[in-house]
Amino acid sequence: MGHLTFITGGARSGKSTFGEELAADSRGPVAYIATAVPFDDGMKDRIRHHQARRPEDWTTIERYRDFEKLPEDPGFEAASTILLDCLTVLITNEMMDYDLDFDTIPAEKVWDIEKEIAAQVHTALDACVDKNTIVVANEVGLGLVPAYRMGSFFRDIAGRINQKVAARADAVYFCVSGIPMKIK
Repeated sequence: MGHLTFITGGARSGKSTFGEELAADSRGPVAYIATAVPFDDGMKDRIRHHQARRPEDWTTIERYRDFEKLPEDPGFEAASTILLDCLTVLITNEMMDYDLDFDTIPAEKVWDIEKEIAAQVHTALDACVDKNTIVVANEVGLGLVPAYRMGSFFRDIAGRINQKVAARADAVYFCVSGIPMKIK
């Protein structure tokens, strides 16, 4: 049976760096599940930065959905450690894929979307159940209340999915200013 570690914290809190350190300290091959989509120059720069930090012997799997296909990805089966970075970006991408007007969408439809996203996350975790798995996510509930409806939906979905992953995790860390604090 594998071990699930969940790392959360605010933007630029050191979550990814800590997750990478845990993965590097593990024994055996590492597969990095990159969930970001390079949609603008800022995201392209962030992706390049993350790629430059990763050891060359790690396998990178670019995926934020269709996790039932994860075992087919090169390097996944051989990996003893999986680093999924970032759950929050995965949720963002999933929400954007619906191409809906979140200002007018009925709340019931948002619940359906959340269930589908939660199912994707559950499938990803199930695929990794026999591996040392590290999941990185942003804590979005400590900031300002979003001024727009989609932001509120996103915050709520991300918060509830983070709770589900944390409940399932063997260890949970909260990062602040580059300092990881074990909370579970």
